[in-house]
Amino acid sequence: MKRILLLLLATVALASCTQERQNQIRREIQNWTGNDGVLEIYAGSQLVRRFLKVDKLSTALGTDDGAPREYRFGYGVLDENLNGQVDPGERRIYFEVGGFATYVFFDNPR
Repeated sequence: MKRILLLLLATVALASCTQERQNQIRREIQNWTGNDGVLEIYAGSQLVRRFLKVDKLSTALGTDDGAPREYRFGYGVLDENLNGQVDPGERRIYFEVGGFATYVFFDNPR
């Protein structure tokens, strides 16, 4: 009975949040649990870089002013041969994506 009441309270609390707050809560949960994301970077219509097993993309914040910067960063496995799989020798690295870059971030469908 306590579990049902707790679940009901959580549902009511979440439903009373704004859509933006619900999105923030979802992102916080996803940050904690991790993600199996794929980041693809394009030059025009050509795929030039792919990162696999990306947990999240973070927006950089200024050290002194705390204002968001014009780039995103994260960690992922560089898919050097662009085959969509982590191959031997491909390793996890840090990356940054500029504000004017064309990129797509999505959950790995495999």
